[in-house]
This record gives sequence, C-alpha cells and structure tokens, in this order.
Amino acid sequence: MPNEVSGIGKADAAPAARRNFRTVALIVASAMFMEQLDATILATALPTMARDFDVGAPSMSIALTSYLISLAVFIPVSGAVADRWGSRTVFRAAIGVFVLGSILCALAPSLAFLVVARLVQGIGGAMMIPVGRLVLLRSVERRDLVSAMSWLLVPALIGPILGPPVGGLIVDHADWRWIFYINVPIGLVGMVLVSLFIEETRGERSGPFDALGMMLSGISLGSLLFGFETASREGEGLMALVLVAFGLVTGAVYLRHARRHAAPILDPALMRVPSFGTSVIAGSLTRITQGAQPFLLPLMMQLGFGLSAATSGLITIATAIGSLLMKAVAPRLLRRFGFRNALAVNGIVAALLYGACAFFRPDWPLALIFGVLVCCGFSMSFQFTAYNTVAYDRISPAQISSATSFYTTFQQLMLSLGICVAALALHGSMKVQNHGVPELSDFSAAFAVVVAISLVATVWNLRFAVDAGREISGHGRVAEGTKRPAAEASEVLEHAR
Repeated sequence: MPNEVSGIGKADAAPAARRNFRTVALIVASAMFMEQLDATILATALPTMARDFDVGAPSMSIALTSYLISLAVFIPVSGAVADRWGSRTVFRAAIGVFVLGSILCALAPSLAFLVVARLVQGIGGAMMIPVGRLVLLRSVERRDLVSAMSWLLVPALIGPILGPPVGGLIVDHADWRWIFYINVPIGLVGMVLVSLFIEETRGERSGPFDALGMMLSGISLGSLLFGFETASREGEGLMALVLVAFGLVTGAVYLRHARRHAAPILDPALMRVPSFGTSVIAGSLTRITQGAQPFLLPLMMQLGFGLSAATSGLITIATAIGSLLMKAVAPRLLRRFGFRNALAVNGIVAALLYGACAFFRPDWPLALIFGVLVCCGFSMSFQFTAYNTVAYDRISPAQISSATSFYTTFQQLMLSLGICVAALALHGSMKVQNHGVPELSDFSAAFAVVVAISLVATVWNLRFAVDAGREISGHGRVAEGTKRPAAEASEVLEHAR
C-alpha cells in the first residue's frame, strides 16, 4: 500500500513523517492529554453528579470502574487492531469513539446511561494510548526517539495534576456536563490533524486472532483494576481481596494459554527481550509513586494544610512545570551519561525528591514547596522518558505493536496500583495512630511507603546493559565490527535502495 511505513526509525520510514516528528508527537500528546485529563477530572464532579442522578455518592464509583474495565479489555487488543486496519486509521477512529463517548456522558440522564457511555469512552481511550505511542514509534528515527518520547510523556504527568483543579472550576462555575463537552473540540481538531500529518502504518502479525486470550486477559486485568480501585475505598477490603485473587488466578490461566498460542494478545515472551523486560519491571515499580502522587498531594494540601482546592491545584501544578522543563534536557543528559547510568542515579534522586514531600508542613514557605515539586516533576518525567524509550531498544518491527500493547497495559495497571497502595498506607497509618481523619503524619507515612517501593527499582536499573539504547541516545561510540544487528539491518536496507 502506498505511503505505508513500518518499524522504529528505519530507513523506510516516510520522509515527511521523519521531518515532522515533533508535530506527530504533539498530536499524539494532545490526544493523550485529553484522555489523562478526563480520567482525573471526573472524580471532582462525582458528588454533584450523584445529586443530579438522585443516587448516593458511593454509587458513582461505578462510573470510574466501568471506564477501567474498558481499558482492561481493549488495551491488549489495540496492537492487533492497528496491524489489521492501520495505526493512523485506528488512532483517528479511537479519538472519534472517545469524543462520541464524551458526548453521551454529557447527555446522560441517569447513572445507568452514564455507565454505558463510559464504557464507550473507555474503548476510545484504550485504543488512543497504545496506538498513539505506536504511531510515534513508527514515525521517528532512532536518533530522535528520546526527544519525541519526552514530548509524549508530558501529558501523562500533567493531566492527573490539572484534572482536580480544572474539575473544581467547572463544577463551581458551570454545569458538570462541560467536563465531557470540553473533549469535543479537542478531539475534532485532533482527528483533522491526524489526517493531515500522520502517515498510515501497518504491521504483520502471525497466527489467528487470539479471541480466548482477549477474554482471559480482559477478565484478569478488569478484576485487578477493579480490585485495586475498590481497595482504595474504606470498608471494601474483602471485596477487593476477592477481585485481586480472581484476577491473579485468571492471569495465571492466561499465561498458560499464551505459551501455546502462535500470536497471544499479550505476549509474555517480550519480557525476555533485553531492555524491554527490565524497563517494564523497573518502570512498574517507579509508577507506584507516579500513581500515588496526584492522589496524596492534593489531599495533603487541603486536609493537612487547610488550603482551598484552587490553591492546592496551583501548588501541585509545579510538577507539570518541571515536566515541561525536562523535555529539552533529556536528550543531552542521555547522550552524556547513557541510559543505564542516568536511570540508576536519577531513579534514586526522583524517589528521594518525592520522599521530601513527606516532610512538607504548613510552616514551609510555599515557594520552597513549589520549588521541590518542580524538581520532582523534572526528575520523574526524565525517568519515564528514559524508560519509555529504552524499552524499545531491541524490539523488532514485527514486535512493535505487541510491545506497545503490553507496555501500556502494565503502565495502566501500575498507576492504578499506586493509588491503591497510597490509600492503604494512608488508612493503615490512621488506624495505627488512631486518627479519625488523615493528619500530616499519616500523609508522611504514605509517601514513605510509595517512595520505598520505587527505590527498589534501583536493583533493576542496574541490570540494564552498559550499552543499552546506545543507538538511540548517541552515548559513546559503537566500535567497528560490533554494530548491533538492528543497525546492520538498517544499513543493509539503505544500501539496497
């Protein structure tokens, strides 16, 4: 098919796409920002929506879990769908489905209608995240991959931080339905830009579609996500335990199935690929902190410091500023120090910076708190830019769509687990100290727990090969006669032309 490209930064990538990788990155980032903002903004409006629907506020949690279930079922199949229909086509359609789901959510006359609308919206969101990353990976040369990923990561860190204050402003000064209507113009513009600037790409998949694997992985991931979300609510520990246990059992059944299928929907063999498996494990441990921070920090500012939602939102936006500052620096740092050294050292720095949040107190100058959070955002954003890039160092073009689905699935799972761990640590500290409402010492304990988990990632950061991602970062020189197979293959293709 004309104008189709494949692989990561290969010689056969479309020249227009290579020249405009920043444009492609910003288009994909905008779609991801819309999804990330929507995912967190809704929580602020749930009490108001409960009154409109004439239901109890706790009943509104199903509006959150229905979206998570859609993610669990459809993220794993995103790679196969993109290979079959083309990543541009699927990405554009995913934005359209997300917008349609947003409109249905805004028009919802009842909770039951909202749940169905959120399921539709979740289908679009599940496809947007991994297919958007796949679009970028197939549109950029290896030497530009770090820069592209640093642009892509910004919305993932900014969205959860901006969500609560934006949601509060909409609920206070407008109708809650505008939480969903704001997605419509963003999505429509995104669909037009996708058509204009993104090339169509397809991959090759061997074997039949894994329908049984889709069912098993969906049940397992849905149960785990639902269980993590339930565990964050007081008084539902037994239900959470049952859901997590069921998710683990069905997950084990899926793993047995995946070993026998020619093209499993989530391929566990990818974990044996150098850098990819290490990045998944280390990144998953680190994402515990990333998932916990947007949950803990606003609560700490409002309940512990007595600040308003607007003021706490202005303070926590500091991490978003740090993320933006990082994108220009990441390529240079990785070129200077390489992935292994940068991940090992910065991983410790990022965790300790978030650990400093445990010592925040009302008598601290707000400027100092703001400065610490800017550093937190910079350091953590750099860490995930490196993880999200080096993960694909040894991934072949044939594996790229499966790898993006696999990686995004674990990313979503661990972010949800981060909220769960933070909530459990907070409630545990309250029980130990016999506090009826969370106090500053409880927030300090919760921060200490999630930071300790992230520090464990240092063990895996040190397991990256010294030359991991050298072609991508440009760190050092590849000695003559020791070029990687991927580089040699690229040169062969170039000469063959």
